[in-house]
Amino acid sequence: MIPLQVLVELGIDQGTIVGIVGVVVAAYLASRLVGYGLIAIAERSPTRRISIKMVVPIARFLIYGIAAFLVLGPLLQLSTSQLLAVSGLLGAALGFGLKDLFAGMIGGLVLITERPYQVGDKVTIDGDYGEVTDIGLRATTVVTPDDTAVRVPNATLFTANVSNANTGSPEMMVVIELSVTSKADVQRASAIVEEAMVTSKYVYVDDDHPFAVIIEDESYYRTIRGKAYVADLRDEFAFASDVTERSMAAFASEGIEMPETSVRISEHR
Repeated sequence: MIPLQVLVELGIDQGTIVGIVGVVVAAYLASRLVGYGLIAIAERSPTRRISIKMVVPIARFLIYGIAAFLVLGPLLQLSTSQLLAVSGLLGAALGFGLKDLFAGMIGGLVLITERPYQVGDKVTIDGDYGEVTDIGLRATTVVTPDDTAVRVPNATLFTANVSNANTGSPEMMVVIELSVTSKADVQRASAIVEEAMVTSKYVYVDDDHPFAVIIEDESYYRTIRGKAYVADLRDEFAFASDVTERSMAAFASEGIEMPETSVRISEHR
């Protein structure tokens, strides 16, 4: 930040400085209040949850955009020499301490315009998987299945792979993988997994959201991959646990053997 005393020495009156500080503080508070308010409304409206959360980063950028306009207004009325001095100080600040912040803000603008992911989406960014809970000016917050909040700099968008499991939709495909020994009745095992999926209370099936069971032959065992959608992406792990538990119970009751380490769960759209 530019020291206030330096601005005073450049001939910028204290009233202008106080006004700028007031605008910045007001913008920050308004951004936080609007964000909390929209998120609270979204959580009370399950069918429009993601749509409402999509508005949060847009609203914040609008607030900060208005604040920038109000701040730049008085500064643009400075003399040429004052503008050059302030520009030099800003350039030095960006070069020494704000380069990453500036890159994050550019990344945030790209997120708003291109929308590779939105608030409420389930994404994997640079190896971290979870739900996007906030898109700020500098970083995106992703909450992992272990309820850990991970702050991912927006600039990461330019250098890391980003995968989106639902792309703004409340429905999401969940892929469940179970393995059986090579001597097991794989057709019966496949039918058990399919039945467990379609009878789950979390499943969502229609013409646009089909389910499938795929058998893959490995060296010493066979993998059964069940693919189906959940109506609410927040039910992904409840659905996976439900299908896995009932499938394994049916395997045991019918004598279908499984390898010692055989269960994997992944998420895809």
